[in-house]
This record gives sequence, structure tokens and C-alpha cells, in this order.
Amino acid sequence: MIDRIEELKEIIDGSDNIVFFGGAGVSTESGVPDFRSKDGLYNQHDVRFEKYQPEYLLSHSCLVYEPEVYYEFHRQKMDTRNIEPNAAHKYLAALEKMGKLKAVVTQNIDGLHQKAGSRTVYEIHGTALKNYCMKCGREYPEDYVFESTEPVPHCDCGGIIRPDITLYEEGLPDDQVAGAVRAISDADTLIIGGTSLSVYPAASFINYFRGRSLVVINMTALDVSRGGNMLFIQARIGEAFIELAKLQGVEI
Repeated sequence: MIDRIEELKEIIDGSDNIVFFGGAGVSTESGVPDFRSKDGLYNQHDVRFEKYQPEYLLSHSCLVYEPEVYYEFHRQKMDTRNIEPNAAHKYLAALEKMGKLKAVVTQNIDGLHQKAGSRTVYEIHGTALKNYCMKCGREYPEDYVFESTEPVPHCDCGGIIRPDITLYEEGLPDDQVAGAVRAISDADTLIIGGTSLSVYPAASFINYFRGRSLVVINMTALDVSRGGNMLFIQARIGEAFIELAKLQGVEI
């Protein structure tokens, strides 16, 4: 792996417009479960939810038609407020401070990139750390849904207060998509990590990349074959960035 990390260092040294595109694997090293692995949320046999399909529990239909079920699942499985960023989050924040990284595009809803210090983050699946009323649009702090004593939290106007995440059956947030696509289109280097690229339409965003160097850091290979320079590093992304930071003399 060291030879490939050295090659990645050379790519970064020669780049000044890097974008990172990441998924659940970026946060698993912080203890946040992913969705589809053997230990992921979809494979956790919880008796409270076993009669439901996992995708249903994270769907607009569940929120609307069985809100008590939706909120119980959300409070039990989506609370990452006490989770800390790992080496991957910290390295990307450091790379942004160096002026190399221009944006993070994340499929995660945990806010760990911002907690690590990243400033330009496009959350294409929204965030569990913001809430709003579905009726009047009033915004509520990140703790509100998790700490509400109501099974289904309600606004003063009577509307349901929901987390600002993109559920199944819902469209992605326009502003985050526009920013992500613009950033990827303008990048000279795209680093992809911690994702299976199986969730669409988010996974299709990498098709907008037209830059020089494509880097994949993942435990499994991805079908992202293209012309030009492509580097694959088979590793956990946090571990790879720790080695990279050592080579660069970057403290994370």
C-alpha cells in the first residue's frame, strides 16, 4: 500500500482543485454503522423493527403513514451527536486548510466532516443535525427531535417536525446537488472513498468528473473505469489517510 500512498501524494502535490466524494465507509471508523455490510443497519435484527423492510423505515411513506415507527427508528439508529470524527474526516479538513481540497461531497447525514473542521461540504442526502416543520418550515435545533418527549414531535403550528434528511421516495436537495455537481465538474482530482456507489442518483454524480486524476480508496474495487490516470488503493480510508499524512508531515 505504501507505494500507492506515495503515488497519491504526488497526485495531491500536483493538484490545486481536489474534490472528495464519500459514503458510509468514511464514518464507520468512528463507530457509525453503514447500511449494507454484515453489521450494517439493514442487517441488525432488532425485534422492534423486524417486521419492516429497512428501506421502508427510512422512507417518506413511513414518516407519513407510520410516524411513530419512523421516529422510534430514527432516535434509536440515527443519533450521532456523540460520535467523533476519525482520521479521514480530520485529514480532509486539513487538506482544505492547505488550499488543496475545494469541496467534500458526502452521502452521509452525520455532520462529522463539519465537526472535523471542513467548511465546504455538500450533503446530498441532507443532515440529521437540522430539523424543520413540515407545515410552516420553522427550523429547530439538532437536539430537538432526539430529545422531544413526544413520540411524534410537533411544531406550535401543529405540523410535524422532521429531520432534514433525504428519505427514500424523496428528491435530493437542489442546492446541495447543484454545488456537488459544479465542484466535481471543476475538479482536477476526484478522490472517491468509503462507498459502494450503489445508491442512485448520488452515485451518478462522479460521471461529471473530467479532470486529470481519479483516485479510489476503498476496501472493494469500484466500477469507475475511465480514460486517464486512475489510482486504486485497497484500504480503509482512515488508515490510508493516516499514512498519507505521515508522508506529508500533516498533523491530524
